[in-house]
Amino acid sequence: MLHVKLIFFLVLLAGANLPACSAGGGDDDQFVYSGFTGSNLTLDGAAVITRTGLLELTNGTLRQKAHAVHPVPFRLRRPPSSSSTEAVRSFSASFVFAILCPDADACGHGIVLFVAPADHDFSGAFPSQYIGLFNGSSNGDAGNHLFGVELDTDQNNEFRDIDGNHVGVDINSLTSIDSTSAGYYDDAGDHGFRNLTLASHDKAMQVWVDYNGTAKQINIAMAPLKMAKPSKPLLSTTYDLSTVFTIDKPYKVGFSSATGSFNSKHYVLGWSFAMDGPAPAIDIDKLPKLPRFAPKHKPKLVEIIPPLATATFIIALGTVSFVWVRRRMRYTELLEDWEVEFGPHRFSYKDLFHATDGFKSVNLVGVGGFGRVYKGVLPSSKLEIAVKRVSHDSKQGMKEFIAEVVSIGRLQHRNLVQLLGYCRRKGELLLVYEYMSNGSLDKHLYGDDDKQILDWGQRFRIIKGIASGLLYLHEEWEKVIVHRDIKTSNVLLDNEMNSRLGDFGLARLYDHGADPQTTHVVGTIGYLAPEFGRNSKATPLTDIFAFGIFILEVTCGRRPIMEVPQGDQLVLVDWVLENWHRGSILETVDPKLHGNYNVDEVYMVLKLGLLCSHPLSNARPTIRQVMKYLNGDMAMPELVPTHHSFHTLALMQNQGFDSYVMSYPSSMAPSLSPMSNLSA
Repeated sequence: MLHVKLIFFLVLLAGANLPACSAGGGDDDQFVYSGFTGSNLTLDGAAVITRTGLLELTNGTLRQKAHAVHPVPFRLRRPPSSSSTEAVRSFSASFVFAILCPDADACGHGIVLFVAPADHDFSGAFPSQYIGLFNGSSNGDAGNHLFGVELDTDQNNEFRDIDGNHVGVDINSLTSIDSTSAGYYDDAGDHGFRNLTLASHDKAMQVWVDYNGTAKQINIAMAPLKMAKPSKPLLSTTYDLSTVFTIDKPYKVGFSSATGSFNSKHYVLGWSFAMDGPAPAIDIDKLPKLPRFAPKHKPKLVEIIPPLATATFIIALGTVSFVWVRRRMRYTELLEDWEVEFGPHRFSYKDLFHATDGFKSVNLVGVGGFGRVYKGVLPSSKLEIAVKRVSHDSKQGMKEFIAEVVSIGRLQHRNLVQLLGYCRRKGELLLVYEYMSNGSLDKHLYGDDDKQILDWGQRFRIIKGIASGLLYLHEEWEKVIVHRDIKTSNVLLDNEMNSRLGDFGLARLYDHGADPQTTHVVGTIGYLAPEFGRNSKATPLTDIFAFGIFILEVTCGRRPIMEVPQGDQLVLVDWVLENWHRGSILETVDPKLHGNYNVDEVYMVLKLGLLCSHPLSNARPTIRQVMKYLNGDMAMPELVPTHHSFHTLALMQNQGFDSYVMSYPSSMAPSLSPMSNLSA
C-alpha cells in the first residue's frame, strides 16, 4: 500500500512540472498553455520554445517565417446526422502575445492566429507581407479554407490595410473582411476607447477571439495584460464560417508570423482554446517573463570597482566594433558577379539612404501595390530623384529583370519618366527615377484639395504626350517595349504639367517582328484587354486597349470601373458607348470642366477612346494611327453599333477574369502579379 501511495505522489509531482494543458468534454475539445515548457507544439521555420517557456516565433532575423500548431486537430463541423442546427460549432480562443522591435514604424508583419485544414501546407508561403500564410498565387484562393485573426504591424496597400497597427479578420486572404485599429473599450470610467500599440516592446497584451456558430458572429477583444476581458469587443462582424470549413476535414489551430525586411521578435506567452464554450482562463501568474528590451541596470559602483577598468575596456572595444560593423551592415548591398556588367546603372545604397534622409516617412510621396516611393536628392549631383522600394521573394529571373531595367534605362523621350538605375539590398530592389514635381495624374483628376483642376487644353496635351511616348516604345526604339500598366496613376506631371509615362516595373521587351511570349496576367483591373484572360499575352494592342481607357478617364474624369448610386459597378467604356448610341456622348465629359472645352477635340478623343478600347484586338488602331488621328493628319473611321457589340465587363469575365476581382474600383484593385515573381 505504501508503494501505491508513493507512486501516486510521484505522478502528482511530475504533473506539477508540466505545462497547464488540458482537454475537456472527453473529446480533446479544449486546451490551455500558461507557458510552453514541456509542450509538444508542432513547430516549423524560426519557431522555438525558449528555456524559460516562451513560444518565440521569430528572433529578429530578417525574412523569417514561423508556425506553431497545437498537436491535436479539431472537428469544427458536426456530422450531417447531428440534431444541432449549428453548421460550424462555436469556438473560443485566448492568447497573450508581445512584439518587440527597435522601431514601431518598421516592425515586421505581425502575428496571425489561424484555423486551417490539418493537412494544409505552409511551405510555399512567403516570409514577407503574406505573414507566412500565403504567397502571391495562393492569397485569396477559396481552396485555402482558412480563417485567421491578424495582428498587423505594417500597413500594406496591396491588401488595403487601414494602418500599420490594426486587428483584422481574414478569410482565405490577407485582405481582411473587417479590421480596426488596435485598442480596447475600457470598462472603467467613461467606457471610452483606448489605443494600444501592438509593437509594445516589453508589454504583453491579451486577445480573445469568439465565434458563435448559431449567430454566425465573430467577436475580437484585446486589453493590456492583467486586465479583464472588456465587455465591449474591439471588433464584431458577422460571417458564416460554414462557407469556409468543410465537414470532412479536421482542422488545426496555430500561429503564423513573418519579419519580412524588418528586425522584429514575435512572442506568445500563453494560449487557450475551446469548442462549444469559452476558452479556459490562462494563469497570468505562471506566464514566462519577456526578455528585457534594454540591458539591466549595472550593480553599484562599489561592488564593481576591482574589475571596472577591464570591463570598461571590453565595453569600449565592443562598442567600437559594434558601431563599425553596424555602419557597414547598414549599407550592405547584394551584388553578384553577373551584375558587374550593369555597373554604370547601379546606385549605392548608401547614396540612396542619404538622399532620402534614411527613407523617412516625411519623404514618402506614394504607396502602390508594388512598393513605396520616396523623394530624395542625390548628395553629389543634387539631382532630385524618386526611389521605389520593392520587396522580392524569389531570385528566379532576377538577372533577366535587371537586364531589362538597364535596357529601359537607356530610353530617352520627353514623355517618358527617366529610369536612372537600380540598387539591390537583401530582400529589396530599389528603382531610381527622375522626380516629377507635380505628382501623378490621378491626383489631379480626382480632386485632391492641393492639386489644381486640369483644363481641357492641359488634358489634350497630356493625351497627345502619352501617345507620343507609346509610339516611341512600340515602334521607334531599337526593341518593342510593351508597358503593360498604362493608367492615370502611372502618368506623372513635371513642373510645366507635361505628361510623362512612368513605372516600367511590368514592362517587357522583345525584338521588332518577334512574337511576344505568353506570360502571367499582369496589370490593373479596369485597364486589361479582354484577350488577356484567354492567352495572357502582352502586345502593343493590349497597351492600346489600356490607352483607350486612359483617354476616356482623362476626358470624363471618372475611374475605369465606376460606382453608381444603386451600389453597383459600371464599366466606363460601356457607359460612354451607351451615351454614344443615345447621341448624348458629350454628357460624359468631366463636369469639372464646366463646358469649357473644344467640342471637336472632345468629340474626336471620345471616339478614339472607344476605338482603342474595342474588345476585339484586330479592330484597334496602331499607336502610329492614333498619333495621326490626334494630330489631324488622318480622318477617324466612323463608329457603328457593331464595333462594340457586347459589354466589356461581360466579355472579360467570359475570357477568364475572376468576377470578384472585377468588382473592385480601379483605384483599389491590385495590380495582378506580385513583384516577387520578377520573371513575369
